[in-house]
Amino acid sequence: MSEQQFEIIDFTNPYEYQRWSAVNDNVMGGISIGQLYYDGKTCRFLGALSLENNGGFSSIKRYIESLSKEVNTIEFMFTGDGHTYQLRLTMWKNGERIQYKHDFTTIKGKQQTKTFHLHNFQAVFRGQLLSHAPDLVAEDIKQVGFLITNKQTSPFNLNLAQIQFKTLKNHPTPQSIPE
Repeated sequence: MSEQQFEIIDFTNPYEYQRWSAVNDNVMGGISIGQLYYDGKTCRFLGALSLENNGGFSSIKRYIESLSKEVNTIEFMFTGDGHTYQLRLTMWKNGERIQYKHDFTTIKGKQQTKTFHLHNFQAVFRGQLLSHAPDLVAEDIKQVGFLITNKQTSPFNLNLAQIQFKTLKNHPTPQSIPE
């Protein structure tokens, strides 16, 4: 497979964390905490979930520059804590904000690289899957983010390294995968 790289988010940049904002369950009465911090080497999505007051989630997000329409893949490098997270992409279509998610699991203390194809993301609204959402296309993506919502009271720590938006040639598409 050949590839072309378009944009990189480098979490070793000491100013990258300033581009991110946190949205935690306190917007709905919960008391979970989470934020992106720079630890002197890289950025960490760090906090603690609480189930009090119907809580249980923490998220971070940032706006991105327009991507090329050829982008079809996201490669993400991180060190996890054993929790499951969501990589989230937000686009606006016909004035509507639509969020797409892709779950990924982490292995505590292990550096990992995961590749996500845009056609594998699922449209969601407040945790519910949307069945008639438009296809996720790179040029409409305006935000990237992470969410943890594992319905457990626990601290979390996702050590972020890099996100690359790429074009992979000859990657599988929904139409090319046999049923």
